[in-house]
Formats: sequence, C-alpha cells, structure tokens
Amino acid sequence: MGNIIIFLVVAYVLYRVVKSYKRFEKIYYREQFKNFTLTKEHLEQSELGLFVALTAKVAKADGRVDELEAELIGNMFNDISKIFPDPEHAKTLLKAIFQHEKELAFNLEQKAQELYRALKGDARKTHDMLGFWMNLAFVDGELSHNEEQMLRSLSKLLHVDETRFQSMLEQFKSVYKNTRVQSSIDDAYALLGMSRENSMDEIKKAYRKLVRQYHPDIIKAQGADEVYMKEATEKVQAINAAYEQIKKAID
Repeated sequence: MGNIIIFLVVAYVLYRVVKSYKRFEKIYYREQFKNFTLTKEHLEQSELGLFVALTAKVAKADGRVDELEAELIGNMFNDISKIFPDPEHAKTLLKAIFQHEKELAFNLEQKAQELYRALKGDARKTHDMLGFWMNLAFVDGELSHNEEQMLRSLSKLLHVDETRFQSMLEQFKSVYKNTRVQSSIDDAYALLGMSRENSMDEIKKAYRKLVRQYHPDIIKAQGADEVYMKEATEKVQAINAAYEQIKKAID
C-alpha cells in the first residue's frame, strides 16, 4: 500500500508540472532577440549569459557535477539557445561561458552584481533564477554546506529578501525529505516506463527522455506559478531516484 501511495504522489506531481507548463507567460521570447548580436562578448554581458556563468559556479560548488546535474545543465543550454536566431551557435557560446566560469572561483560577487544590474530590479526573474539554482543544488538528493553558502551569497548579492530566501530554501528541503522514501524496484521500473526485460541502455534512454521532459526550464518558468520549480524538482528527483535504484539492482 505504501508503494502505491508513493506512486500516486509522483503521478500527481507529474500532473501539476504538466499543468504549470500550460500557464506560462513567457518573458523571454525569440522576438526580443531577433536583432541580438550573437557573439561571446555580447552574450557574456547579457542577463542570460550572466545566469549561465553563475549556474556554472553553483554546479561546481560541491566539487563535482554528477550525471543528473550534467543532464539538467545540458537541457538548460537547449532551453536558452532556442530563443536566439541561431540556436546551435548560441548553445556553443553558452557552453564556452559555462566551462570558462566553472573554473573561476574568485569572481562570484562581480558576476552576481552584473546580473543584478542587468535584471534592473525584476524580482520575478531573480526569484526564478534563484529557484533554478536551488533545484540544481538539491536535485542530486543532498545540499552540501558549500552549496548552501553559495545560494545564500547569491541571494544577498541579488538583493533577495532574507525571509523570501528562507521560505524558498525550506520548500526545497521539504521536497528532499519527501523523496527519500525508497519505493520498490517494480515501482522504479514503472516510473521510468520500463520493465526488468529492458536493457540498461534502454533504461538510460528512457531516464534521459523523462529528465528532458520534466526538468525545470528557466525560460518557461518566467511567469509560471510559484510552485513550478518545487514540483519540477520533486518530479526529477523521483525519476533520478528510480534510475539510481535500478542501476544498483542491476550492478
């Protein structure tokens, strides 16, 4: 009975995530960027380029980028690049910014201040970006001390109210606690739409497809309701937990 309840909870979260996608009022859209000069220098100075630069620092905060984090970051490149006239070139430049900033530990404050100025006090964009970083920090199942300190620093540098930051952080912590309950191996296969007869390659493809489908999308998140990032995190954590459980069982 417990496993059935867990499965129904996950199904409900899935429904809410899909419903959230239908309510998006996009703030970033292609028309805005049709005359954008797509060079690395221009992109680095834009709010989306600065967001990617800071995402690189959050991803590296715990000293490693695991498989799920890498998958989410790859999806982030796809999401952002689609709004530019030349998505493939934009993706190449975004990856270059990410790789460069990932290795620079000293300029967090500078980049955050540049982003704050670029956002021009837009609280909704700021909260959505902070929510994405929280998702990235929590999605592997644990929040390290370094990750939490970085999130706190970013929140202060972006002038996010402390009460608001704590509320967001507690929401993500509650998601983590709720997804620690382990379901049966059969439930894990069912969540990925797989069975014991499927190969590991087939299971991995299904896992990656689900992560692409339900990952938190920073572009579509603009204008979505407040629970979007929390629910997307919960869904992706459940997908990842099922995948890891199957991998361990097969190994």
